[in-house]
Amino acid sequence: MKANEFDKKFDSGEEITKYLDLSKARRPAQEQKRVNVDFPLWMIHSLDREAKRLGVPRQSLIKVLISQHLEKAHS
Repeated sequence: MKANEFDKKFDSGEEITKYLDLSKARRPAQEQKRVNVDFPLWMIHSLDREAKRLGVPRQSLIKVLISQHLEKAHS
């Protein structure tokens, strides 16, 4: 498919993901590396309560909290 045809489909609101090879999709500068962190039990319970309140997984909450802290520290 030519780029202008793809652009027209996108601009008209047509679902275009069927034309993409998402198996090779990457997020630039967003590569991930697994780390292990030990938390005190009280902190795990607190994280779990907050994650449940927000309706998100614990890992997502931890990522958001750390991201917010780092953004604040760099501003």
